[in-house]
Amino acid sequence: MKELPLYRNKTFNRKKILIMFLAVFFMIMFLIGRLVYLMVFCSEYYGGKAQNLHERERDIKAARGRIIDATGTVLATNKSVCTISVIHSQIKEPEKVIAALVKELGISEEEARKRVEKNSSIERVKTNVDKEVGDAIRAYGLDGIKVDEDYKRYYPYDTIASRVLGFTGADNQGILGLEVKYDSYMQGTSGKILTLTDARGVEIENAGENRLEPVNGNDLIISMDINIQKYCEQAAQKAYDKKSADGVSLIVMNPQNGELLAMVNYPEFNLNDPFTLIPQLEPEEGTTLSEEEKQNLLNQMWRNRCISDTYEPGSTFKIITATAALEEHVVALTDNFFCPGYKMVEDRRIRCAKVQGHGAETFETGIMNSCNPVFIELGERLGVDNFYKYFKQFGLTQKTQIDLPGEAATIMHKKENVGPVELATVSFGQSFQITPIQLVTTVSSIINGGKRITPHFGVEIRDFDGNLVETLRYETQEGICSEETSETMQYLLQRVVDDGGGKNAKIEGYAIGGKTATSQTLPRSEHRYISSFLGFAPADDPQVLVLAIIDNPKGTYYGGMIAAPVVKEVMENILPYLGLDK
Repeated sequence: MKELPLYRNKTFNRKKILIMFLAVFFMIMFLIGRLVYLMVFCSEYYGGKAQNLHERERDIKAARGRIIDATGTVLATNKSVCTISVIHSQIKEPEKVIAALVKELGISEEEARKRVEKNSSIERVKTNVDKEVGDAIRAYGLDGIKVDEDYKRYYPYDTIASRVLGFTGADNQGILGLEVKYDSYMQGTSGKILTLTDARGVEIENAGENRLEPVNGNDLIISMDINIQKYCEQAAQKAYDKKSADGVSLIVMNPQNGELLAMVNYPEFNLNDPFTLIPQLEPEEGTTLSEEEKQNLLNQMWRNRCISDTYEPGSTFKIITATAALEEHVVALTDNFFCPGYKMVEDRRIRCAKVQGHGAETFETGIMNSCNPVFIELGERLGVDNFYKYFKQFGLTQKTQIDLPGEAATIMHKKENVGPVELATVSFGQSFQITPIQLVTTVSSIINGGKRITPHFGVEIRDFDGNLVETLRYETQEGICSEETSETMQYLLQRVVDDGGGKNAKIEGYAIGGKTATSQTLPRSEHRYISSFLGFAPADDPQVLVLAIIDNPKGTYYGGMIAAPVVKEVMENILPYLGLDK
């Protein structure tokens, strides 16, 4: 075999050495560059990371803003509680710590031992502990137990306006009602406690602590009046018990500006115990609910029927039909009608509530009698196009934008699907659905001179010292109907109470306007009814409007007989209280 020349071997070795030298050189330069980058350009970041290894952080909860009614009564506030935590690395007498936690917190020894023996920087054992219990644990003087001050939401009146006020979760964030709608105002900003620890995680004695103080949330001032709310809840409970109803709803609103003075969904639930079912929803004895079944029942219990449930308004909707007919000039007060007890629409016989008929009547007496054939004819005179024009003009095709979560929208036929029968039934308040809050908002715009208002509870945001932070403002819309039509409707609805079907709401010395209604729920074969009455006062300058709805009353179910007296009882209490003279 032929050998390579010696000089070729030397050249080859030199190249290898050069390549290795260059590789090592560039590797060293890269490492030096990386080191310079970390030490110079990232020094602040990694210095902070190192500092964090020797700091322990604990939250200081901010006090949530209160909810205060129009009289200055606090409806939602905070209760001082404690959060109990343990720090594994600081515990010197674990058995004593376990015994103290078991005794004072009422937890099992297994649970306490699990928390104490868990090797973590800080382990939360229990939140929302009464302050007295927290003080008792602190008095043991055991190393490794931390007792931090905290706040728990507290409702002084338990059940009052439960679905309006709503409640908060364990983290003090709003879950329902005004608590969630105005959460960003009331929440506040938590503070911090920073303590220094050694490499083992043990706090360094005499190192002190840094505190970032919390910023308390702002207070929400609302238009609700607790005294009016109480009057309404008492009246609702009485009707609920007397008629063995499924539920009773009441709304009281100022029709001039949309301020809500009361809203009742009886039976209410306990805001301080919102995850316990009310007796009406509890399962039969011996029945066990799945988690899903219980959650469905809780959702049902929390539901605000005044804004989240739709229903056929029945004859209260005749207010809207009459207003549209007057605006379109297709009817006058003295126009003559005849009611034989029914009206034929195509091949359908649609009967009047008075089966023997009202006979000859004018438009004025027709609305006093709540005569279906009169309103069917008004619908025919308007026609589908005009009916839908006013339906939209009055705001019924959009939500009211009330400052509560969960508002439902109107359920209405598509215009192209409306034939003579559908037009007839819609004209007297059947075959479509709206919410109670939509009804009171729309009627308010008709009786207040033609101004569409936004129903609301929120009035002002103030800090804890009472200083004004923000005045809450809401949209209004002029020109819903003419002032002349509004005055005519005030007059007609006063006649309904004075001499018509709403006479059970009449209060001696007061000018009351109103309208009764009785409608069926679906399916109609179940014969379940909704009885309602909408009233307002004074009739010629409305300052307060009340809607009462009784769901599935037993026995007599006509709105004029059972719902009108409820509104009368409420008004007898609140009209003098509001200073509305006779």
